[in-house]
Amino acid sequence: MQRRRLLAALAATSALPALSFAQEGKPLRIVVPFPPGGATDIAGRSLQEPLQRLLGQPVVIDNRAGAGGSIGMAEVARAPGDGLTFGVATLSTHGVNPAVYARLPYDPVKDFAGVTEIVKAPGVIVVNPQMLPVKDFAELVKYLKAHPGQVSYATPGNGTIGHMWGELFKSSTGTSMVHIPYRGAGPAINDVLAGQVPVYFDQVASSLPYVKAGKLRALAVSWPERLDVLPEVPTYAELGYPQANEPSWFGLVAPAATPAAQVLRVQQAVAAALKEPAVRDRLAGQGLYPSGTTPAQFSLQIVREIEKMKKVAAYAKIKLE
Repeated sequence: MQRRRLLAALAATSALPALSFAQEGKPLRIVVPFPPGGATDIAGRSLQEPLQRLLGQPVVIDNRAGAGGSIGMAEVARAPGDGLTFGVATLSTHGVNPAVYARLPYDPVKDFAGVTEIVKAPGVIVVNPQMLPVKDFAELVKYLKAHPGQVSYATPGNGTIGHMWGELFKSSTGTSMVHIPYRGAGPAINDVLAGQVPVYFDQVASSLPYVKAGKLRALAVSWPERLDVLPEVPTYAELGYPQANEPSWFGLVAPAATPAAQVLRVQQAVAAALKEPAVRDRLAGQGLYPSGTTPAQFSLQIVREIEKMKKVAAYAKIKLE
């Protein structure tokens, strides 16, 4: 088994474009624009070991958190285009932020070269079962319509993907809830667990441990089909709300001036890493599902996501400075 894996790794490496002499032996830095331990960090760190092996150079994970991912993405945008700096882009940094902020320290399209989508991340709506007497999605909608504006939902902050998902839920179901923004996902989910706020819009990767422990109840997921990790939870599409069935995602970008050959080299290495059973199993266990798209596909995806999020922001009248 180990011999077959070694041969597969060697074959994948031999197919990659050559590394320039100037870069040989230098570490490749992957900037994660959010704190350690979250889903974005998990997606980035899952690639560290296989990329070191496939590329034949050290890979360093550099967490630069703050301002909804803007600090880390600005760091990537300013970095030299020498093929040694990459960043983990998310639906927040390259979809939501451009749609809701009047000004950003980076241009999500012009300042970056799209490399690849790493994973898709299903979203989930969860409730604290001690606070809300609802057993499923239909009961939640019924309860909200009977108590308009009396139920609150938590998010990591104004203009975050959780906020956008909450507004999309409200517009899709014709319900009303009060948005309670927090300064980050940690404080938000802690207050939901503590019984301060009953509803939370999250990524499956973050809420899954609490759902498994019975502390939170998952009512719906945004994914094409039911998830293996939550087989009893229906999708939004199953429930009649296909417009809310879009998952989140994490991808890799590079500074715009990065040579196309190095972008392709790293994309091919990521695609090879995501085919390894150990990597796939680790990600799937966290509610993250490997992708590995081409640079062209990922670049187009970013443009589409910005336009989609602009429509949600316009509906909810979300505009931040």
